[in-house]
Amino acid sequence: GPAMLRGLRRRWAVYKYRFVPWLALNLRRQRRTLRYVPEGSRDKIIPDEDVFETLLKIFKALFMNDLSRQAHIFALLPEIKRKYWELLAVEQKHSKVNSCNHQSQRVFSPEEVLFNTLGFVITRDRSSLVSAGTGVFVTKGFVPKGTLVSMYPGTVYRRYEPIFFQSLGNPFIFRCIDGILIDGNDKGLSRSVYRSCSRRDQLGPFQMSDESWLTAALQNPLAVGQYVNNCSHEKSANVCYQEFDVPEYFPVELKQYLPNVVYSHDIESHMRCVVLVTLRDIDQGEELFSNYYTVVN
Repeated sequence: GPAMLRGLRRRWAVYKYRFVPWLALNLRRQRRTLRYVPEGSRDKIIPDEDVFETLLKIFKALFMNDLSRQAHIFALLPEIKRKYWELLAVEQKHSKVNSCNHQSQRVFSPEEVLFNTLGFVITRDRSSLVSAGTGVFVTKGFVPKGTLVSMYPGTVYRRYEPIFFQSLGNPFIFRCIDGILIDGNDKGLSRSVYRSCSRRDQLGPFQMSDESWLTAALQNPLAVGQYVNNCSHEKSANVCYQEFDVPEYFPVELKQYLPNVVYSHDIESHMRCVVLVTLRDIDQGEELFSNYYTVVN
């Protein structure tokens, strides 16, 4: 009777996920969100040089704030050590600190470093949009128009690379103009894939990417871009996505702050990053809203 049918349905509901053809047929019904960079963003809001300079500025400041943890790198590359000690000496002269003793250097939180370097802090918090869940806010300071305000972290996939299982029900997949995908999910399979790629790329003490965006304790406080919500009728966009390929001459000691890895190790190509750039001035307390096309398959 009906009771028996209900029981069978319940059992099927549990079992069906192990049944691969069912999965394949029903993939289309899975809500999978792809964020497309609009074609218009081929005309970048700010030039690549500005993106590069901003990343260099904040990453250098984070590195200088964290010198005690960089001993392994300094042991291998004394010229890098010299460069940063000179920078530190100049900085301390400016801040009227007479002692050049590194032990007396105050260590700031990454958020404080962001504020001291770029003049603002961004934080994840509950979105002001009712159905949106988490959002990203400017919680301190002021962000002028045309400023790099955030980064989109995650694993970078070329067009032909396998992202089928990672993409199931995943709202954090970002599609660039050229079809490159970035999986910014910090949970489940996506998280494991990022971690293993990140560890694969490590060269001795040199980390080629930042894993801390997968945790609550961010080393790079900009790496929260995957939580920026899409604009709506009530909330217009105040940031825009922009693609940036990390150049070969990017300082090796600063790569530990890049929140992206490539899925395929054997491809000699530039690391793709996606940054968020402000479309207008943004004041303290405002939430960031982006303009992307959302395509639900």
